[in-house]
Amino acid sequence: MTALMLIRGGGDLASGVALRLHRAGLQVVITELPQPLAVRRTVSFAEAIYAGQITIEGVIGRAVEDPGDTTRVRGLAAAGDIPVLADPGCASAAALLPLVVVEARMMKRPPGALPYTPRLHLGIGPGLNAPGDVHAVIETRRGHTLGRVIWNGTSVPDTSQPEGDPRRVLRAPADGILEAHAGIGQHLEIGQAIATVGGIEIRAPFAGTLRGLMHPGVVVAAGIKVGDLDARDDPALCALVSDKALAVGGGVLEALLTLPDIRGSLWD
Repeated sequence: MTALMLIRGGGDLASGVALRLHRAGLQVVITELPQPLAVRRTVSFAEAIYAGQITIEGVIGRAVEDPGDTTRVRGLAAAGDIPVLADPGCASAAALLPLVVVEARMMKRPPGALPYTPRLHLGIGPGLNAPGDVHAVIETRRGHTLGRVIWNGTSVPDTSQPEGDPRRVLRAPADGILEAHAGIGQHLEIGQAIATVGGIEIRAPFAGTLRGLMHPGVVVAAGIKVGDLDARDDPALCALVSDKALAVGGGVLEALLTLPDIRGSLWD
């Protein structure tokens, strides 16, 4: 039986990892929040929680209403889909018994104890230490170390600064419910309304394509990232997993293949 890979988080980077593993012939399952906070929703398997299913670059993610329904979860994974579970505590791992767990929630802090001990526990992003928090960390910061596997040490510390033009990151101006006035892939002119939170509008700081926006109706806190504006103004990019996400996914795949005992247990 093909080994199961469990990814905690279904945002854009986690989804890049899921795609890389899926394309390599591995079975993947994703756990998420009951109300996911993904911004690049068109390339995030987390969106299946809201929509029931989502197709990303030809791969289908399907929501499973009951995280404890292991028969359905395994059946979907074996059929070539990616099951997406609303299971923030990862309780399903104790029944699914995944060979590998990837901490991909980008929480920027140690993930805490799992209800199940996998043979390999990987993490992506800042705030994680190997081998203390996880067995290995995959670098997510752009640069010469992007996608590298760190078996001993930490990834680049979080700078709290977005990569590229900081204006592209749209943040909630207040606590409240996100109301959308524009859709992902839409061209926006400078000053055009994108969303409202707590009665305060978020407007486009420059002309471009709306690359990402949290799901309408989600309750957000002031200062949290809720959207992403792309000055390249190419709506086709909204449907493609980023080079960064694929590089991180490649790092995860390298980590799996580095250890002989894991490598020998991946496929039938």
